Amino acid sequence: MSTRPLKVNIITLGCSKNKVDSEHLAALIPNQHFRVVHDSDAEADVVIVNTCGFIADAKEESVDTILSYANLRKHGRIGKLLVMGCLSERYRKDLMAEIHEVDAFFGVNDLKSIAGFLSDEPSNKLIEQNYHYKRQLSTPSHYAYLKISEGCNRKCSFCAIPLIRGRHRSVPASDLLRESTYLAQSGVKELILIAQDTTSYGLDHDRKRELPNLMRQLSSIEGIEWIRLQYAFPSGFPMQILNVMAELPNVCRYIDLPLQHISDRMLNAMKRGLGQQKTLQLIDEIRTRVPGIAFRTTLITGFPGETDSDFQMLADFVREQKFDRLGVFAYSPEEGTSAFRLGNPVPESVKQERLEHLMEIQQDISLELNRQKVGKQFKVLIDREESEFFVGRTEFDSPEVDNEVLVSKNHKEILIGNFYPIRILSAGEFDLFGEPL
Repeated sequence: MSTRPLKVNIITLGCSKNKVDSEHLAALIPNQHFRVVHDSDAEADVVIVNTCGFIADAKEESVDTILSYANLRKHGRIGKLLVMGCLSERYRKDLMAEIHEVDAFFGVNDLKSIAGFLSDEPSNKLIEQNYHYKRQLSTPSHYAYLKISEGCNRKCSFCAIPLIRGRHRSVPASDLLRESTYLAQSGVKELILIAQDTTSYGLDHDRKRELPNLMRQLSSIEGIEWIRLQYAFPSGFPMQILNVMAELPNVCRYIDLPLQHISDRMLNAMKRGLGQQKTLQLIDEIRTRVPGIAFRTTLITGFPGETDSDFQMLADFVREQKFDRLGVFAYSPEEGTSAFRLGNPVPESVKQERLEHLMEIQQDISLELNRQKVGKQFKVLIDREESEFFVGRTEFDSPEVDNEVLVSKNHKEILIGNFYPIRILSAGEFDLFGEPL
């Protein structure tokens, strides 16, 4: 009989937090029996679909992906099919009743159970020791996401994450430092801090917001050249973070602060805990205390009750603030949230029209801001090759969601995963074009 390791393909859908779960899972699966790959199109002995259940579009993508692999399972093209993650956590019974080709469904906290299911071995001490820090990266080897907490205690009326992921639980700093040191020794140069709510880090341990202290500790790890902060919540934002950004050279001048709206009516209905005036004060203080900071935010269009006047206020807000980066979602009603009882009165066509209008405004803003960078020099981390270019990012850009810097492949001395001083030659709406100095 063949003794080759069985191939396990982990398909990760949704956000970077799911990506981290998949990477931890890959490290738990015994490598003497299995060879794990991420998002491979090739056939595999085992396929694990890590699902997203955040909004309607994400749920639809997850269901479609499960069905496509269920069809392969039905025709013997793959061995076992497992489903995990947010959709499976929330709708497990429904999925089990409808999709019989799946061998097993697991929730968001079942990584060790999945490893045990595959290996027919109970969780052992090795798994317990490795769980908090061993990873098989699905990202390029020079950057990694670091999930600093799980769950959320916020009461935002539109969000089902607390229903899926549970209450906020901070990962102990000692575990995060151990994991980050392991990543740095593996070649990681950029840590991207993520969670459902990064700015509540530490509240469940000492009733203090410990994110600034954590960032200081992470900044001392040898080999880590960039530390980037995402998913910061505006209400209760710990201002000491701004001191860390201003003082430490390897903490990126970058903030991802989802604001969702600016109309007081909408902010109150969304239960965001921060009104228009305090939101504007927070934006101003962040920009004042960290000059040159890149400000990323996300907004929602079509929340129940959003009038033309509310939306016009939001559009004017985007024009006036000139955010460096902007994402927009159309509202999706989610069962179990307090907004669900409000129904879905804003037509889908109106939600989409408003979304596209905001992105058109942002496109002009992004072009204007990018043109201001022409002739200037930036430290750029090269992520990959694509067509005729090396593709990289400045400290003001997070992977996959933000702008990129394109450098001609004529500069053959460039290596993926390295930093280079790049002079910007020209600019488009979402790309910069440069050359190495």
